[in-house]
Amino acid sequence: MELLGKSLEELRQYCQTLGEPAYRGGQIYHALYAERQLDLAGMTNLPAALREKLAKDTTITLPSVKHRYQSADGSVRFLLGLSAPAEQTRMKEASVEAVFMPSEGRQTICISTQAGCAVDCQFCLTAQLGLIRNLTAGEIVSQVLLPLIEMGEPAADSDEESALAARTNVVLMGQGEPLLNYENTFAALRILLDPKGVGLSPKHVTLSTSGIVPGIERMAEEEVRPKLAISLNASNDEQRDRLMPINKKYPLKELIGACRKYSLRNWEHLTFEYVMLGGVNDSAEDARRVVRLLAKLQRVKVNLIPWNPGELAFQETGEARLEEFRQILTERGVPAFVRYSRGRDVMAACGQLALKEVKESQLPVLQ
Repeated sequence: MELLGKSLEELRQYCQTLGEPAYRGGQIYHALYAERQLDLAGMTNLPAALREKLAKDTTITLPSVKHRYQSADGSVRFLLGLSAPAEQTRMKEASVEAVFMPSEGRQTICISTQAGCAVDCQFCLTAQLGLIRNLTAGEIVSQVLLPLIEMGEPAADSDEESALAARTNVVLMGQGEPLLNYENTFAALRILLDPKGVGLSPKHVTLSTSGIVPGIERMAEEEVRPKLAISLNASNDEQRDRLMPINKKYPLKELIGACRKYSLRNWEHLTFEYVMLGGVNDSAEDARRVVRLLAKLQRVKVNLIPWNPGELAFQETGEARLEEFRQILTERGVPAFVRYSRGRDVMAACGQLALKEVKESQLPVLQ
């Protein structure tokens, strides 16, 4: 059995099946997620006899690091190999990417929830892969643990765990549509957001969706949840149908309706992401339509994301037009911010993750 990704209750029940007291499951849970102790031999809070049982019957599997690509801005793109879980024999081996982005006093980790993606956004390289498979809860959690371990983030006591939460952002904005892998994504999030688990703060974890309306409605009912970001990228249905075919299933009226019903916590804003595509969705009229689209929503903000060049036939928006677009939104009461992506030089920026086997002569690789 794979331990990584198991909840506290699952580990408690498992220990009971071994004839051990349930609290031993809590000790394993704390060791795995709070202490990031991924070697059974190092779990010295457990009796030796139990460690021997676990060594025979369980595994703790981090992804293999196939490559590390170092950006000039300090970001690191990890190309990760995922083995098929032993208990899920039909599941394919796969590869995904995660990105670690350090900044002064803070760090952001961008993680994937699927290998590939079925949503087919036309401006995203991941769409070229199609959907390979869903990731397990353990594979999702491991994309946070691995960079923390690789980058030397020490395991912490309870006070230091709070400090870790304050300085660590996690964004579910890598490969895949999180709400199309709902069960595994939220099993992972419950571990990541549990103060007794990884201990991240809901204020610093964001899930980005292309607009899966049933998933948004279900997410609104979750007791433990991250912040929500909607990948909008268009100002009307005709435009969004072309850029994001998922809009044909969940058109803007239905999507905005779900957003209107979405109950925000008192500290929370609903974020809309808008990738700026030169000559496609970046006109002044587009900006005015976005204002009208979001007019009836409370506490929203828009992140304008300059197009990150890749292999797709789109153009960047010029700085003057980008600023004009931002000003139209802001002056009409919609807070808007320009968000430049990190790691563009190593294909780690928004829309660039696609498992391209880039030549080592083109990208700096950390061995």
